Amino acid sequence: MTHRHARMATLAAAALMTGLLVGFSGTGHAADAFKMGVVDPQAVLEKSKAGRRALDGLKEHATSRQKLLAKDEEDLKGLENQLKTQESTLSEAQKREKQAQFRTKIQDYQKRVQDFNQELAVKQKELVDDYMKKIQVATKGVAEKSSVTLVVDKGSDATIKIVIYNKETIDLTEQVIKEFDKLNK
Repeated sequence: MTHRHARMATLAAAALMTGLLVGFSGTGHAADAFKMGVVDPQAVLEKSKAGRRALDGLKEHATSRQKLLAKDEEDLKGLENQLKTQESTLSEAQKREKQAQFRTKIQDYQKRVQDFNQELAVKQKELVDDYMKKIQVATKGVAEKSSVTLVVDKGSDATIKIVIYNKETIDLTEQVIKEFDKLNK
């Protein structure tokens, strides 16, 4: 691209952005009417009462499954110890049979672990998808009350950081948490 074309592209992009801002504001003074905010949806989920209840429910489900898996693992260790102590008294055919049974139990255990991880991932995705819709509703309510034209996902350390810097005055997260709690009792 030549220098002239690059300059024209830059001017076109600037004109487009100015047009978009003017279009958003509905007036000729984009800077006066255009208000922007940021929200950290992860913080809304973690700090709101309804979000904490949902996360606690997911954690409780995971904990109960992990207890079952821990018991299965304990049973496998006991079976392995039993196999080792009986090894000298068993015939070769009995050893092979017991080892095959043990391998089958290990494979079953590994399958349960894999199923549990998949189930947990699905439950987590469903929870996040459901709560993102609810967070969007709460965010829209706060934005409309505050005459905010655009709200951007701030991101967090736990998610992808989208906003590199923002003034605290445009962070709507706390307001969205209150609205979210009001809407999701």
